[in-house]
Amino acid sequence: MHAAWTRIARHIANFRSANKGNVAITFAIATLPLVGTVGMAVDYSHANSVKAAMQAALDSTALMLSKDAATLSNTALQTKAKSYFDALFSKPEAKNVTITATYTSTGGSQIKVDGAAQVPTGFLGVIGHQNININGTATAAWGSTRLRVALALDNTGSMSSDGKMAALKSATKNLLTQLKSAATTNGDVYVSIIPFANDVNVGASNYNANWIDWKDWDDENTTTSCTGRRGRTCKTVSLNHNQWNGCVTDRGGSNGPTGQNYDQNVTLPGSSASSKFPADQDDNCPAKMMGLSYDWTAMNDLVDDMSPAGSTNQPIGLVWAWQSLVGGGPLTAPAKDANYKYTDVIILMSDGLNTENRWNGNGSSVSAEVDKRMYDSSKSGAGTCANIKNGGVTLYTIQVNTGGDPTSTLLQNCAGSPEQFSDASKFYMVTTSSGLGSVFSQIGTNLTKLRVAK
Repeated sequence: MHAAWTRIARHIANFRSANKGNVAITFAIATLPLVGTVGMAVDYSHANSVKAAMQAALDSTALMLSKDAATLSNTALQTKAKSYFDALFSKPEAKNVTITATYTSTGGSQIKVDGAAQVPTGFLGVIGHQNININGTATAAWGSTRLRVALALDNTGSMSSDGKMAALKSATKNLLTQLKSAATTNGDVYVSIIPFANDVNVGASNYNANWIDWKDWDDENTTTSCTGRRGRTCKTVSLNHNQWNGCVTDRGGSNGPTGQNYDQNVTLPGSSASSKFPADQDDNCPAKMMGLSYDWTAMNDLVDDMSPAGSTNQPIGLVWAWQSLVGGGPLTAPAKDANYKYTDVIILMSDGLNTENRWNGNGSSVSAEVDKRMYDSSKSGAGTCANIKNGGVTLYTIQVNTGGDPTSTLLQNCAGSPEQFSDASKFYMVTTSSGLGSVFSQIGTNLTKLRVAK
């Protein structure tokens, strides 16, 4: 027995003094914090990924709620917020998700959406941390920015083909619905509609207005009456102005756009004939234009009245769209409130090349002359388009090209904004009639976002 205990004691003493396994033991102990650090990085990286997804869903939820938050009760607001968020957030590993929406109207409308959740851990659970808490906040504020949108819409004869006019009417009505939805109160969004062909229609009821130039109209619209049987006396007189159909053509001198380039600007009419709007009894007079308004029913009625006829004169549609934003002649632009920021926009849609010129006649041979009034490449882009952007207006252009025509360099060059004079993203090419709806919807979405401050 004594010998056995002696051997045991000897082995214990040997074990206490042994050092052959120190390196392995030391390495194993040293790897513990390394493994912990890696585990922590994995868990926190995953949590951050979930948080990023949460933030994106919160941002979209706030934007979606901003459309009708002002009309919802608090209970309905919370329900919609949770519904929108759940549809957007696709991270099932997130637990105990809470979403809270708050709407206020002090100092402008604002919707705030707060979110919180817990993300279960993997490695950190070993040291007692079972979850990582994440949260996010999104705010959509609106009401400090107001929109004014002018629609210059091609109503020429070629719009009768390929279903283009029907598609234009549908697309325009949908755009009007989008813009109406972007308004919290009347006046937040104003829209004008300028149907154009080779002329525009300012309304026949304005025949007594002092801003109309009647010279050419009087010369071209006459009646002749004769008296006596022998040696009859005949007299030619101009028709009464109340027989005018409401159409006007390009401003400027009768032999060309003289003076202050009135056909490319929105200078108010003065005493000179060149500054006034020339009456023109055109057989293809388009539907009567409408100035800035939030009468959505009347705008839809005007769209219904549009019909295709006449040749193409984009410059007159464009300059009158601009005129509607500043006022003048038959159009009144409501005063802007200094408490708000305003964004002025023109959307020009056309399906063909310019073929009409007041001074040079009608036909494809005059296209270059008409184009120069909009954008003169020989003068560093001078023309109506440059004047519009210099005037603080953003210009979207749309070419409806169902016949395989070349891309309109003119419309491409015109697209842009005061901040980005040439902006290809604001030019749209449509090759099918049905494509108009999609393009108008895209532009409407962009404009609606302008109403959201952050």
